[in-house]
This record gives sequence, C-alpha cells and structure tokens, in this order.
Amino acid sequence: MPDSKKTRIKLTLLLLASALVRAFLAGWIELGTDEAYYWTFAKYPDWSHFDHPGMVGWLIQLFSLNLLYDSELFMRLASVIFMTLNTWIMFRIGKEIKDEQTGLCAALLYTGSIYAFVITGIFILPDTPLNFFCLLAFWLCIRYLRGKSSWNLLGMGLMIGLAVLSKYTGAFLWAGFLLYLLFFDRKHFKNPVLYLSILITAACCLPILYWNLQNDFISFRFHGNRVSLFDKPDFLSLLRELSGEFFYNNPMNFAVAVAAVIAAFKKKLQMDKPMMRLTLITTLPLICLFLLFSLNRETLPHWSAPAFVLLIPLMACWTTSYSKRRIRSILSISIAFLIVTLVVGVTEIKTGFYPLDKNTEATQIGRNDITLDMYGWRQANEKFNEIRANAIAEGEMPEDAGIIGNNWFPTASIHYYIARPLDLKVKGYGHFEKIHKYQWINELEGGFTKGEDYWYIADSHYFIDPDEAYAYTNFKEICIADTIPIERNGKTVRNLFVYECKSLVYGPLTLEEVLAKNKEKRESYKHKKPWKSY
Repeated sequence: MPDSKKTRIKLTLLLLASALVRAFLAGWIELGTDEAYYWTFAKYPDWSHFDHPGMVGWLIQLFSLNLLYDSELFMRLASVIFMTLNTWIMFRIGKEIKDEQTGLCAALLYTGSIYAFVITGIFILPDTPLNFFCLLAFWLCIRYLRGKSSWNLLGMGLMIGLAVLSKYTGAFLWAGFLLYLLFFDRKHFKNPVLYLSILITAACCLPILYWNLQNDFISFRFHGNRVSLFDKPDFLSLLRELSGEFFYNNPMNFAVAVAAVIAAFKKKLQMDKPMMRLTLITTLPLICLFLLFSLNRETLPHWSAPAFVLLIPLMACWTTSYSKRRIRSILSISIAFLIVTLVVGVTEIKTGFYPLDKNTEATQIGRNDITLDMYGWRQANEKFNEIRANAIAEGEMPEDAGIIGNNWFPTASIHYYIARPLDLKVKGYGHFEKIHKYQWINELEGGFTKGEDYWYIADSHYFIDPDEAYAYTNFKEICIADTIPIERNGKTVRNLFVYECKSLVYGPLTLEEVLAKNKEKRESYKHKKPWKSY
C-alpha cells in the first residue's frame, strides 16, 4: 500500500531537518581522535586493519573522492547520508510489521537515539556502515519471512556480509536469524537459497580472512583479548556499561525498550508474533552478552547499540498501542533529550562553558576533558607551522623531518591536522598494541633509518614525556622546541609540547619482527608445564 500524502510530508520534513542539522555539525566540529584515526584507513587502504575491517576507510575514500576533498564534512559525508537513509528504512520496517503510524513512530524514536543521530549520523566510525547494512539486512529478512521473494534472502546475505566488513559484530544478525529458524520456523532450512545467502556473506568476509592470514590473525587475537567471561567480576564496569547504554540510546528510548520487551514476554504487545520473536532473538542475546563481558572487562556502550537499534520497531509497536497524547509525549521527550544533548555538547566543545578539568599543571591541563578530542587542532596547525619554519631557517631541523608518536591517539589527530597539510610523514614508535595501524604505516612510509630526525608532539590531554617514552637512548638528543597553548573562550585549555628528536640511534621493531615475536611468545606458553602441587 502506498504511503499517504500526510505521512510522506511528515517523513520528508523529518529527513530534511535531520540531514541539514547533521551536515552543519559535521562540517563545523573538528574530527575526534577515533575519526582522525579512521582517516588513516582511507589514506593507507588495505584489505583489513588491526582494529577493524576496511569498510569505514573505503567509505571515506568514496565520499571524499579518494581524499581529493578531505575536509571534516566530506570525511563525514557517508554518516550524514547513511543516517538519512537509515531513518527511511526504519520507517519502512515499522510499516512492514504494522502500519504507517508505527513506521513514523519508529523513524522518530530512531532519530532521538544519540547513537543513531550523533555517533553514526555525524561522526564517521565503523558503526556508520554497520548500522546501515544491519538495518537493510533486517528489513530484507522481514520481507522474506513475510512471503516476499527469495531475492530478499540473498540481499540479506549480502548486507550481513557488508556489515561484517564494517565491524565483526555484524555477524550477530546471522546468529539471531538462524536461532529464530531453529526454534520457530524450521521449514526454511529446506530452502537452498538460505545456504547460498550464507555463502554470499562468507565471500564478503574473504578480505578479512586474507589480511589476517598475512598478519598471523593479529586482529582476531587483539579483539579476543578484549572480552572475557572468566575474570574476577567488576560490578563498577557493569554499572558503567548500563549507564552508557542508558545515555547512548536516549533515556526515553531505553525506558520504552525495557517496557516493550516486558510487554512482549507478557504477551501484551500488539505485534505480529513471528516478527516479535525475530526481533527479540536477534537483539537480546547480543545485549546480554556484552553486559556479561562488562562484568569482567572494560566494554564500550556502542558495542551493543546496533541491537538496541533493531529493537526500535518493537518499541514503536508498544508506543502506538497507547493514546495519541501519550505517543506525542514519548516522542517529544525523546527528541527533546536529543536536542538538549546536542546544544549542551556542542556548546561545551566550542566554548568550554563548564570546565570539565581542574588541572593547572602545564603537562596535565585538559587531561579529563573529553570535549578536547574535537577542539583546538586547527589552532595547533597554524602555530606548529611557525615553530617548524623557524627551526628549519635556523638549521635546527631538516625540512623533511617527519613526526613520531608512541600511541595511535593523539598521533592520528596530529597526523590529520598538523602533518597532512604539510605533507609530512607520520610514524608510530612504540609497542604495536599502542600504535595499532601505525605499525603498518611505518612499513609503507619506508621504515626507520639510523640518523633521522623527527618531531614529537606531547599533548597535555594525554601527556607522555618523550624522554620516558624513548628511554633516553633511542635518539642522541631530545630537546623541547616550543609549547603551543590551545585557547578556548580566552583560556588555555591544553598545551602541546613540541620536541626535536635528533639523530635516531635505533628504531622500533618492524612488522615482521613483531609478528615473529608474538608467535614465539605463544609457542613458549604452549610448552610451559602446569604448576605442581606440593
């Protein structure tokens, strides 16, 4: 059934308003540390990467025309466009499972989500394509189960494959769908298209497998060490995970999600039973799994957020079962919380009206202020240019001296905002678990040569003294060249200490040496004898 004119107008206005606000903010706010790091995925593309598969980098390449236009807006353009499409898809899902009113309600609840609107709709992160492909896959899955063409099942396999190419958690969709078929709809196991769809997903994952085969499965090992179910319980970590989910998904949305799930289990939810079962079995296990992980290791709330997103159609069904007045109240509170969060967050980033950090020591200023991840780098670029030009003119540093960092953050921000405009090489000099992709960038940029000079920039937000980082022996001389104060609203909110690291004595381990050392370490563990009891 075609959409009514009134519904089309409301949905169009929502999509336009959302896109315009997000496009403005995407171009106005500086890149966060993570975003600058994912820019390196586009600058140095590969089949996969240490942290995540390659999709986020490929999208940045696509929407920036291979970094021809690499401003913040073009870096984030995929997020602006995908969030707009996601809202439309959410409407279609809501309409598919119930009616137009449910579709509009789902679109508005989705817009109110901080995760959807800000994290995947403004910022460019692996969650941007993950969210898009997961929603598409879920929609195609619903269409298939409702008796539509088996082409929907093939499309679902492709979308899940692309979701996995965005982030490994994309695979949870297959787990949920197969569990649903196993418990409630086994006849689909006789459909050969199902197995072809699984093969399509597997084929999409070949770049990840190929890269990990080349690199001793280092990405899988890294992520495997980040989660555990057998360490000592940490209830504070669990509390942080729950509070993060409460905020990321919007407190109103979170409350509605809980109410809707309870109503579903009590069989009081006005929703088609197969669709309700599919939604619950696809989402709840992932949410519960990350809550269990948070009991033993530090987790991040956005890891489970894609599952909360897929709960939104169920939430919309619960919401629309009430009076129009109550529906308006729920949706108004959800959108109002989003608006307040945006206004407060952007104002704090740009003005620092509420000081989040009380440190006054030069090397500690801004240490606890998370908003500084997205502020001050444009200032730093201008001031570093002057320091560098003076050092070159006085013969203190060569013109081709690159920049080194011992951690991927803030090295990635320094790379994007300071080194990129000057076309300077940036390398990581530190443990590979700290420098991440820079271990591979080092190889692409020619490695390290004895006698080279480098700049090192220490940020008071994450201050690490180069003398300590390089133990006095990695360079013949390390001296401070100048300090760059970053000002906001007339106050110094962070310091960047610019060091000259002269005449490299020896460089870090090469990628080949790192992989060999890790393999040797694992082999030594295998041959250790168990402890004896005396």
